[in-house]
Amino acid sequence: MEGLVLCNALTTRLLFVLHSLVGVWRVTVVTTEPRYWLLALLNLLLFLETALTLKFKRGRGYKWFSPAIFLYLTSIVPSLWLLETHHETQNCISQSEGMSQNTSSKQDFNQTLISSEQSHGRGDLIEMARVFVNNLSTSCEKSWTLGLHQTFLLMLIIGRWLLPIGGTITRDQLSELLLMFVGTAADILEFTSETLGEKNVRNNPTLVCAILFVWTWSMLQFPLDLAVQQVACPASVTARGFPSLFFCQYSAALWNIGISVFIQDGPFLALRLILMIYFKVINQMLVFFAVKNFLVVTLHLYRLVVLAMDVRTSLQRQREVLRGEHSRPAESAVSGVSAEAWKSGSKEGLAMPLRASPVTSGDSHPIPMP
Repeated sequence: MEGLVLCNALTTRLLFVLHSLVGVWRVTVVTTEPRYWLLALLNLLLFLETALTLKFKRGRGYKWFSPAIFLYLTSIVPSLWLLETHHETQNCISQSEGMSQNTSSKQDFNQTLISSEQSHGRGDLIEMARVFVNNLSTSCEKSWTLGLHQTFLLMLIIGRWLLPIGGTITRDQLSELLLMFVGTAADILEFTSETLGEKNVRNNPTLVCAILFVWTWSMLQFPLDLAVQQVACPASVTARGFPSLFFCQYSAALWNIGISVFIQDGPFLALRLILMIYFKVINQMLVFFAVKNFLVVTLHLYRLVVLAMDVRTSLQRQREVLRGEHSRPAESAVSGVSAEAWKSGSKEGLAMPLRASPVTSGDSHPIPMP
């Protein structure tokens, strides 16, 4: 079992590094600047985190936070920023050129494959790999950028699944977290592809940077595990009042609401409204997803009010119970019963004192005389 944990920890981080290097390679191809290979040095932080995790945690994760996913974000996000800001240089070749180039590439690939089958040499395998890489590099560069966005989100989900469980998170909570990540990733991918796909948006570098900033901000929810981890509330929290009990009893739900309102749906809604109202960018899909974000934010705020009312109601019930317990000893003192007898809940064997009542003339009956 320990070996499987170490294998998963190393495999996941290796996939993160390889995907980050692919992103850096695409940046150097698009910008024709070899100096951007220096972005690969960001992976040194991930190597350092791997060494510390293997030494002190035996490959297992941390509580409430995943440093591996956070460092993976820091290594791949700059490459995606550069690819999106240099989008004007990523022009697809024309259809006729593409067909002729693909035909020649396929012929070269088939000839290399035939020659490798005849000679079975190591050099022919290297040549075949080189032709395959050339075929990939001559693909539409916009498709490369979109593919990196898609594989980036898939790597976050698969990587979080493969990373060993750490802290207090259970497998049931992990599955719930992964299901949340799937829906979140779909929303984020739709947000970037739908907003950055507008021509008016592409012609405004400031607006592109604003969209990328909101996109980067939404990525910060992936290293967090707080939305599924419920904190155990001690008995002393009830005596502290409403805020302490509210934040302790519904900690996971509050984190989920906060992430949606302040990290994802709230910023997405604000940016879409700015696009429609200020920049006059209006289309059917933009309006639909703006309404969707508004409904999600409204439902989360409604749930927040419901949870607050639930906690307030439970506190009022507890106060009523305490008042009833305090009033019982006072009633028992009037009736002559001890408070300990009332608390025991049993009235058997209790001697109830009889109160002497004066005899009135109306109640007395004359004794007949013989």
